[in-house]
Amino acid sequence: MSYRIAVRALCEFTAKIGDLDLRFTPSPSAQQGMAGHRTVASRRSASYQAELSLEGHYRTLCVRGRADGYDPLNNVLEEVKTFRGDFAALPANHRHLHWAQAKVYGWLLCQRLELPTVNLALVYFDIVSEKETRLQEQWSAADLQQFFIRQCEQFLAWAEQEVAHRALRDEAARGLAFPHPVFRTGQRPLAEAVYKTVSTGRCLMAQAPTGIGKTVGTLFPLLKAMPAQQLDKLLFLTAKTPGRQLALDAAQRLYPAAGPTALRVLELVARDKACEYPQNACNGEACPLANGFYDRLPAARQAAVEHSLLDQATLREVALAHQVCPYYLSQEMARWADLVIADYNYYFDFSALLYGLAQANQWKVATLIDEAHNLVERARQMYSASLDQYSLNAVRLNAPAPLDKAFKRLNREWNALHKAQIGPYQVHPQLPGKWLNALTACITAIGDYLNDHPHGMTGELQGFYFEALQFNRVAELFGTPFIFDVTLRDTGKRRLSQLTLRNVVPAAFIGPRLASAHSNVLFSATLNPRAYYANLLGLAPDTVWIDVESPFKAEQLSVRVMSHISTRFSHRATSLAPIVELMAEQFEQRAGNYLAFFSSFDYLQQVAALLAERYPHIPQWQQARRMDETARQGFLDRFTLTGQGIGFAVLGGAFGEGIDLPGARLIGAFIATLGLSQFNPVNEQIKQRMAALFGAGYDYTYLYPGLQKVVQAAGRVIRTQSDQGTVFLIDDRFAEPNVQQLLPAWWALQ
Repeated sequence: MSYRIAVRALCEFTAKIGDLDLRFTPSPSAQQGMAGHRTVASRRSASYQAELSLEGHYRTLCVRGRADGYDPLNNVLEEVKTFRGDFAALPANHRHLHWAQAKVYGWLLCQRLELPTVNLALVYFDIVSEKETRLQEQWSAADLQQFFIRQCEQFLAWAEQEVAHRALRDEAARGLAFPHPVFRTGQRPLAEAVYKTVSTGRCLMAQAPTGIGKTVGTLFPLLKAMPAQQLDKLLFLTAKTPGRQLALDAAQRLYPAAGPTALRVLELVARDKACEYPQNACNGEACPLANGFYDRLPAARQAAVEHSLLDQATLREVALAHQVCPYYLSQEMARWADLVIADYNYYFDFSALLYGLAQANQWKVATLIDEAHNLVERARQMYSASLDQYSLNAVRLNAPAPLDKAFKRLNREWNALHKAQIGPYQVHPQLPGKWLNALTACITAIGDYLNDHPHGMTGELQGFYFEALQFNRVAELFGTPFIFDVTLRDTGKRRLSQLTLRNVVPAAFIGPRLASAHSNVLFSATLNPRAYYANLLGLAPDTVWIDVESPFKAEQLSVRVMSHISTRFSHRATSLAPIVELMAEQFEQRAGNYLAFFSSFDYLQQVAALLAERYPHIPQWQQARRMDETARQGFLDRFTLTGQGIGFAVLGGAFGEGIDLPGARLIGAFIATLGLSQFNPVNEQIKQRMAALFGAGYDYTYLYPGLQKVVQAAGRVIRTQSDQGTVFLIDDRFAEPNVQQLLPAWWALQ
C-alpha cells in the first residue's frame, strides 16, 4: 500500500526548523496570494507552464503537487511566494522551507522530462509594489534526486507507521460493537440512516429528541463506515464546550480500552484556553515554548500519537513534557488524528484550519454537526463584520505618527457619512465607496508600519486592525445575503457611528463547505421547519431528512400551557405575580429542582425578587451576566439528587441546552417566553429581507429561532426513559395552532 502526500506537506514535515515565530507581519490574504501568482504568470512568455502537476514515487511513498510554473525556454522552475513589506525581514527558516519545496519539485520535473539539470527560482512577489525579488540556483538532477530521497527517508518511517495505524484502525472499526446492550427507541433508525447517508455520500438532517443519545447514535455508524468509504477523517463539530465533552465521552465508550493504534481522537480548543504564557508574544525571543519549537516538534508529535485520546489535558501534558506550545501542537496533530472534535469555526469560518487542511491534503472527510440548529446564527456571525468610530478615535489618540494621515482621512470620510443619515439607525443599499477606499488605505498603512516595526502592535491597534481586515473581507462579498447599516449616536460633543455588515443568509458560504465533504450529518432536537434550514444553510437538493421517533412517552412529561398569562413586553409587570404564584404552587405540590427560563436578565431578576419576597423559604439561584466556566459549573452543582430549589436562567443561554441533569437532579421547567428575538430596527430589517427572499419574514426572524430555544430548554427535563417531569409553557401564544405545530409531536399539551 502506497502512502500519498503533497509536496508542501512533505516539506513542512521534514524541512521546518527553528522557532515558532508569529510576530505580526501582515501577510497577503488568500485572494491576494492567488492574484499575485496570476500577475507573475502573466509576465512570463507564451510557453510558460503555470500550475504544473507533478508526481513521483520513492518506495511506498507517492509524492505529488503543483509547481507554480516552468519556463521551458530557459529551463527554469519557479516557486512563487507572495508577501508584503520588507523582503529582508523574511525569517531564514521560512526561506529554508521554500527552497525545500523548490528542490522536491525540481526533482519531480527532472524525472518527468529526463533533464540533467534545472534552474530553480524562488520568486518573492510584493503584492503592494508588485516588485519581484528573485533567487535562482542551478541544480543537477542527481543532487536533486538525493535531496528528494533524504526528505522521503525522513518521512518514510512516519508514513509506514501511519499506514499500519490506518490498517489497524480500519480493522478495529469493522469489529466495532455498539457500547450498550440495546439501542434506545429511535437510536437504531438514526444509526441506520447515518450509515446509509455516508455510504451514498449525501447530507442527512436528523431531528431527534433531546436525551435519545444522538452523539453515540451518529458517531458509531460513521466509525463503522470509515473502512468501506476510505474516509481519512471524521470531524465532530460543536457549537459549545459541553458538546465537545459529550463527543469525547462517546468516543471513550465506543473504544473503552483503545490502544494507541485503534482510533486517534483529538480535541481542539481556542488559543486563549490553550496558551501557557498569555502575557508573552508568540515568538522564540518572548516565549520558551516557541523557541526551537520546530526542532522539538518531531519528538512531541511521536509522543502524541502514542495516546489514543488527545483531549486538552493530555495534549497539554505531552506538549509541556517536550517544551512545545500546546495550541500549535494540537494544530499539528489535526493532520494525524482520525476523529477531530472542535468548534464550528474550525471548519466553517473564513480561515478555518480543518477546512484548509482538508482541501490542501485532499482528505476525504465526513462531518458530524452537533446541535445543528445553532449553525445558522453562528454562521451569520462568522460572515459579518462591524467597525465603531469610537474605537477608531481611541486608537488615534496613541497611534504612531506615520499612521496619523491615514487615520485622519478615514475619520473624515466617516464623518461625511453622517450627512446622509436620516435617523439614528439606517440601512443603506450600497457600501460607501470613498469610506471603503479610506479604510483600505488605512489597512495598508498599518500593515506597512508593522512590517517595519514588528513590535509596534499595541492591544488597541491590533484589535482595530483585525476588525478592519474582517470588514474589508466581508465588504468584498457584499450582496443580497447582507444588510449594511449605520447606527448613529450623539455623544454630546460629536456624532459617532457604528458601521455593520450583517450576513443574514449564510447559505453561499456554508453550502460549499458542506459540499466539499464526502458526507455530512447535521443533528438536533429542533430542525423544524425543513425549508428554514435548507434555505439558510444552502443544503443540497438530495439532502435526506428524518424525524426520529422519541424514546419517551407522553405520560413521562406533563406539558402545561399557561394561556391565561401573557409575557409580552407590554404585559411584563402584570405577569410577575401570576408566574410567582404558579412556581410556588408547583413547588408546594412537588418539591425538587426546577429551572425557570426568561427572555432577559431584567425579567428574570424581577420574578426572582418577587418570589424571594413572597416565598422566602423556596431556595433559588440565578444565572449572572458573563459567567465563567467555574461559575457556570457552580450553578449546575446546585442541582443535586436530593436538592430542592429553582434555578433562574435566560432562555437561549448557557443553561438552555447542552446540559444533562437526569433523574431527580431536574424535575421541571418554567418557560416564561416564546424566546422571540428583541423587537428592534435591526431585527425588523432582517424580517423585511427574509420576507423578500422567502416570503416568511416574521417566522424566519422571530418564531422559528424562538421556539428552537423553547424546545431545547424543555429538553433538559426528560433525559432517560425513567425520568418524570413537568414543563410549564407560560404565554397565551403557546395555545396558537401555528406555534403548537412547531413543538415536538410526542408532547401531549394540556
